Amino acid sequence: MLRRRGWITVVALLALAGLVAGILTYLVPLAFAATPAAPVSRLQVIVAGSGAHDGTVTLDCTDDADDDRAACERLDELARTGGTAAFEPVPADAMCTMQFGGPETAEITGTWGGRPVDASFARSGGCEIARWEALRPVLPDVTS
Repeated sequence: MLRRRGWITVVALLALAGLVAGILTYLVPLAFAATPAAPVSRLQVIVAGSGAHDGTVTLDCTDDADDDRAACERLDELARTGGTAAFEPVPADAMCTMQFGGPETAEITGTWGGRPVDASFARSGGCEIARWEALRPVLPDVTS
């Protein structure tokens, strides 16, 4: 009888070991699964009419480049505070001051937070100037 109990114990331990191995086979890959990638935030900024700031810059917020850090932080701040309208045009019925802020224009295209961006900027009125200023340093400081 003792011998029989010994075999039952061995078989039970082997079954338990098989069960543990099966569970680990399932759980271990889950623990090392790749985390979802952060949303892509890469923008192309084209500035014209500003003289020294004219040109094309690619702003890549998916890596930690020092060159883009201030602009990426500004975009992150806008996202946290609900400033998702930063790329939206001025509404047609907006009341804006009639002032000329300069001949500068900008085009921003790409992806921000995983969403497509295609926005135009100018400094041809109070609302447009405010939009431009709200996106500094994504857009250059052209005031002098």
